[in-house]
Amino acid sequence: MTIDTVPAGLRGVAVSDTAIGDVRGDEGYYHYRGRSAVELARTRTFDDAAALVLDGELPDAAGLARFRAELAERRELPGAVHAILPTLAGAGTDFAPLAGLRAALATLGAADGLAPVWGATPRARRADALRVVAATPTILAALHRLRRGLEPVAPRDDLHGAAAWLYLLTGAEPDPAAAAAVEQYLVATIDHGYNASTFTARVAASAGTDVASAVVAALGTFAGPLHGGAPDRALEAVDEIGAPERVDAYVRAKLAAGDRVMGFGHAVYRTVDPRAVLLRDVARELRDRPGGEIVALAETVQERTEALLAEHRPGRDLRVNVEFWAGVVMHLAGIPREMFTPTFAVSRVVGWCAHVLEQAASSTIIRPSARYVGPTPF
Repeated sequence: MTIDTVPAGLRGVAVSDTAIGDVRGDEGYYHYRGRSAVELARTRTFDDAAALVLDGELPDAAGLARFRAELAERRELPGAVHAILPTLAGAGTDFAPLAGLRAALATLGAADGLAPVWGATPRARRADALRVVAATPTILAALHRLRRGLEPVAPRDDLHGAAAWLYLLTGAEPDPAAAAAVEQYLVATIDHGYNASTFTARVAASAGTDVASAVVAALGTFAGPLHGGAPDRALEAVDEIGAPERVDAYVRAKLAAGDRVMGFGHAVYRTVDPRAVLLRDVARELRDRPGGEIVALAETVQERTEALLAEHRPGRDLRVNVEFWAGVVMHLAGIPREMFTPTFAVSRVVGWCAHVLEQAASSTIIRPSARYVGPTPF
């Protein structure tokens, strides 16, 4: 069989069909099951969007109540997971919440007896997906609190989406403005095409593994610095700049050194990232909060950086991306910087699980080929 040459990184290669969503990079538009993701973020709750992605349609009021009840009953962790959380939280010199989440979800899968998706009924697969979605915020928040010497707090059935997440992190009644801002971020980041972690989840699911194992595989990819770990580094760049008059010197120095300017450019979008537009508007709504002066600085950084990128790299059309404004929003909402990427994971686990369920309906394992370029066999 002849192996066809494909672009590096499979850029532009359609490897499967999906009904979950699509990204139109040239248009600056993406959707979940035909509905604008940005519009959903502006008008619907995180649980609305999660139900849409997982089940195929937006729920009515009664359907949303049922969906939330299903999640609520799956948030508590089994004893085996509780037992290992202190060890996971304290492991290593630097806090690694995504590594802890991978170990905890693997343990959850074993403790709950999650079955391989191969041969399981659609109902059983969906139940396992909801378990993973519901348990993920509980695990991540517990790891965060234990690392800080605090006891984890139990989930509250009366809180949902971002409010539930902020309560698990802080143990305090969530601030409505902060919860509303984070809610929009969570909705906007549930799914985004066949990115590296989503593709990883589908490869694992194609082998018939259980939902938790497929999500653990996705998390390993997501933790890479070229994928999910950018919001905190983009905000660190804004902190390093510090003042509007320092933007040009900072960016010119980065470009001269051949370094990447964090928070700018995207692998898919050839125009403005619609998520960045949404989150810039969200950040502007928070500008009157303590520390809100960072919004004006971030706006200047965006304006000048885009202009300098256009000057130094003509034809590339490098614009601000979602990570830049996500960091600003999460900072103003009071989320600790080390929990920026875990907050992203709380959202994206919904998309991964939806793709696992979709992939599980196929009986074909994903098994591409490679062109051998080593020494001639002898």
